[in-house]
Amino acid sequence: MGLHVVRPGEPAGGRADPAASAEAEEASLFGLAPVSPDRVAAYGDHRDQVVDFYLPEAAAGAAAPPAPLVLLFHGGAWRAPYDRRHLSPFAAYLAGRGFVVASVEYRRGGPDEGDGPKPRAGRWPETLDDIAAAVDAVPGLARGLSLPVDPARVVLAGHSAGGHAALWAAARHVLPPDCPWHLPSPPPVCGVVALAPIADFATARALRVCSDAVDEFLSIPDIPAIPDGEAHHPDRLPLADPAALLPTAVPTTIVQGATDIDVPPQVADAFTAAARRAGQPVRAVRLASTGHFPLIDPTAAAARTAADEIDHVARHAHSAHDAHNAGNRVTPGG
Repeated sequence: MGLHVVRPGEPAGGRADPAASAEAEEASLFGLAPVSPDRVAAYGDHRDQVVDFYLPEAAAGAAAPPAPLVLLFHGGAWRAPYDRRHLSPFAAYLAGRGFVVASVEYRRGGPDEGDGPKPRAGRWPETLDDIAAAVDAVPGLARGLSLPVDPARVVLAGHSAGGHAALWAAARHVLPPDCPWHLPSPPPVCGVVALAPIADFATARALRVCSDAVDEFLSIPDIPAIPDGEAHHPDRLPLADPAALLPTAVPTTIVQGATDIDVPPQVADAFTAAARRAGQPVRAVRLASTGHFPLIDPTAAAARTAADEIDHVARHAHSAHDAHNAGNRVTPGG
């Protein structure tokens, strides 16, 4: 069984209307000014194949100690209008907590790529190509920039569709050997922290999460929907769905807002249940009275919890592994 932690989130007052609360949470995050990175590096030739590095203050010193590296993926339903800028305040916040943060951009679907007036959700296979390439390249890019990174303390993290990216990147060794993204062994990371992730594609499709983003991501452009309702290419689902790529043996934490209406808690619950059936415990942290965006909004208490969970994995890898096998527990406070 996984470790389940229940914590209070934002104050409950004024949250009778979930839609109004969600709108206010989104406005709070997107009202923050983007934060410029300390370094920028490319991991490919496409304009979206770039990584923004955010450094802890101590990294400015000549003898800065090695810091944990967080590979951070933004959300936005894999659609081009949403890029890494909206995650930059959270990336800077994590850097202030002592991490070297690599905020990854990747190719998404959009009208500039020939998909028509409505941005598509993702590009197949380019979106997954970029996630895999970035994870493989970032540690080397950090070393090339002489950043004080501890290679033994690398955490994959992401929000929403970026949470999918982090979970999927941790599972590449489970992919078929002939798959181009396959790794022969688990990636050299100490864990994954996925924030409100699109983690179980079957549940996300049933709930039509983010305006059918999963169906769009898996579909073939310009091919009509199949009459039985399967709008995607059937060979793609088992290669892209984190819930189908279990167990990974990579310590995994899911942080989920209980009142999230963008990626509802049922999606995280389905992934956690699939992991349990596969024999992999998952640390599941549920934040009461918390929606989708406070998890990455540095002005919200939920972002501090998200950062605490990343810190737990990065700084206490062995104890985190022990905690994953500790059984169910409910913890007050937060």
